[in-house]
Amino acid sequence: MQLGHTKWITSIAFSPDGRYALSGSEDKILRLWEIATGKEIRQFKGHTSDVNSVSFSPDGKYALSGSEDDTLKLWEVATGNEIRSFKGHTSRVNSVSFSPDGKYALSGSHDDTLKLWDISTGQEIKTFKGHTLRVTSVAISSDGKYALSGSGDHSLKLWEISSGREIRTFTGHTEQVNSVAFSPDGRYALSGSGHKTLTQWGISSGKEIRIFTGHANRVDAVSFSPDGKFALSGSDDYTIKLWDVSTGKEIRTFTGHTNSAKAIFSPDGKNAISRSRDGTVRIWDISTGKEVAQMVRFTDGEWIVITPEGYYNSSANG
Repeated sequence: MQLGHTKWITSIAFSPDGRYALSGSEDKILRLWEIATGKEIRQFKGHTSDVNSVSFSPDGKYALSGSEDDTLKLWEVATGNEIRSFKGHTSRVNSVSFSPDGKYALSGSHDDTLKLWDISTGQEIKTFKGHTLRVTSVAISSDGKYALSGSGDHSLKLWEISSGREIRTFTGHTEQVNSVAFSPDGRYALSGSGHKTLTQWGISSGKEIRIFTGHANRVDAVSFSPDGKFALSGSDDYTIKLWDVSTGKEIRTFTGHTNSAKAIFSPDGKNAISRSRDGTVRIWDISTGKEVAQMVRFTDGEWIVITPEGYYNSSANG
C-alpha cells in the first residue's frame, strides 16, 4: 500500500544492510524505499498480476519476486530493470527465496510443488514433489543444503536440495501452514498455522519441540531473530508477538494494527517491520515494543511517515 502502492502490500523484505525495504503488492509492482526517510527510491514493473513474495539477494544487488502470474522475476536493485523471468510453475507463486550464495532461487507454488532455479540462466534445475496441496512458504537453510516448505496439506517438509529428495515430513498442525523458517544454525524449524499457533521443530528428528500459544487467530508469518534466540509472529488477530525460543514464552505484543499483520526482523535484530491490511507499514523497536515509525497511505495514493513525535516525511502532496 504505502509509498505509491494502490492496493494491498503482500510482502516486505529488508536489504542485507538494513537500509532499504522492498515491498510487493497486489498492484503488480515492487517498490524500493529507504528505511530512514520512508522515501520511495524506485519501482519494478513487469508482473501481470499480484506480487505475492519478495526477497533480496545476499549481496543486496538483486531482488526476486513471485507472482500470481505463475512466474518469478529477477531484478537489478540499482536500476529497477528486469533481468529475467522464470517460467515453469502452472499456478501462482506464493513464496520465493535466494540461496545463501545467491546462485539459486527457490519457489513454492499453488501447483503443490517447489522448484529450484539457476539465477544466472533462469533455467529450472529441479522440482520437489510431495505436498498434496499448495505450497505456501519456502525457506533455505543457512548452509544452503536444505529446503523447508509449508503447505495447505497441514504439513512441513524438509528436502535435500542437491538431490531433490524429501528427507522428512513434520506433522502436527491441524490447519494450513502459512509460514516456515529455519533457525540461523539450521537446527530448528519454526512454523505458523491457521490453528493460531507457532510450532518449533527439531530438524534432525522431525519432532515437535514446543508450541507457542497466545494469538487469537491464524498465524500468517514467522521468523527467527538473527541470533536465533527470539521468534517473531504476525497474525490475523492484528497483533505481532515476540517470543523466547528457549521457553516458548511470549515476551511482548506489538499492538496498533487494525487488520491482519505480517512482520520480519531487521538484519541486526533490533527492529521489526510489519505490513498490514489496515493500510500501514510500521517499524518497531524490538527491545521496547514501541512503534518507531508508521507509513500511512491515503485513498488518493499519497503517503505520509509518522513518528511518535510527529510527521517527518511525505509524498509530493501528502
